[in-house]
Amino acid sequence: MTLKKWHKISILFLVLIASIGLIYYFNLSNRHKAIVKTRTLHFLKIIDSDWQKTKTNELLKFESPDLPVDGIYKSMEGPKAFNSFYLDQSKQDLLWMTGFKVEAKDGKTNQQRSNDFVCHMNVDYIEQEHHVRWNLLDRINSQYPRVISLSHGVESVDFPEGYGFPFFSDERFFVITQVLNHNVKDSIFLVKHDISIKYKKEKTIKPLLPKTVYMMLPFDENDPYSIEGKDLGKSCIPVETKNHTYFDKDGRALSGHWKLFKGKQSFSFDATQQLALKDTMRLHQITPHLHPFAEQFVLKDITSNTIIYKCDVTNHKGKIGLTKTPTFSSKDGTLMYPNHKYEITLLTNNTTDELQDMMASMFLFFHDEEMEMKISEFYDER
Repeated sequence: MTLKKWHKISILFLVLIASIGLIYYFNLSNRHKAIVKTRTLHFLKIIDSDWQKTKTNELLKFESPDLPVDGIYKSMEGPKAFNSFYLDQSKQDLLWMTGFKVEAKDGKTNQQRSNDFVCHMNVDYIEQEHHVRWNLLDRINSQYPRVISLSHGVESVDFPEGYGFPFFSDERFFVITQVLNHNVKDSIFLVKHDISIKYKKEKTIKPLLPKTVYMMLPFDENDPYSIEGKDLGKSCIPVETKNHTYFDKDGRALSGHWKLFKGKQSFSFDATQQLALKDTMRLHQITPHLHPFAEQFVLKDITSNTIIYKCDVTNHKGKIGLTKTPTFSSKDGTLMYPNHKYEITLLTNNTTDELQDMMASMFLFFHDEEMEMKISEFYDER
């Protein structure tokens, strides 16, 4: 085979591979396109792919890599970045996370941008490492190992004074941040997220135990996207079935990410099993996670017929987005009981002519008396 013929075959082969790649890419969902695009740009170093970490007195800060915005990205769809971190691997100090914040800025100028470009920021721990250190093995696989999730509408949270999440300085964590864009259609630009984690080193801080409750609605596994004959207040049309799909004890499929139709809708879910309260516990903080068009989110004690938390949401006027999603914070706390039933309810109002997506969850933080005893023993041994 001549060299000229070999070059032609090579070019044809590359064109074929490129064509297959483009066909594959353009058939992806918007979310998966964002993943492929962002990873490719980071891998080729076309945009900044590095995380920056700085540590000052009682403040750990991160600057995310560049996140490209080149079109509409609804909640959970946008480019995202992931990083693992330690506070200080050279020590084994016991510390406390007490506050969290995320802000959007321009990737080129570093000037602050609207937090409308923040979808969510999560801080996760490794449950095997965290629970094994305290010999709390029964907690493994009992809750999703998330310390906090900040999202559009609630971009900063501080725990009540005197409370925090306990961790060791050489303990490994993960931070994940994702971009959002509901409104800007005709621009291409880069966004970075500045992330701050407050921490303290004090023996008198009381430990918080995070738990999560989230709205789940049944859907038809055999015909998930049809609305024919469905009561959309009691069932749903999932955004997709590969992610955020769960099964109840009867094997019924449930979705935690579903489509909103035009107008007002209401949803409810029995959160008793998700809470899994074995003892009376004192609730000190709630951070909600909602998408635009949510209007009210409520946690109710059905047994005592009392509202524990009512989140009245403020949506943007004239554009899509959440202006404010109020949190719950109490130093004195609110008692919740293992023999009570609890329910979450959600009111929404899709004011557009298009289908919109919805998720609704609450990150609850309880005084952790079992951990408090473990910490007391830890200090006694030192």
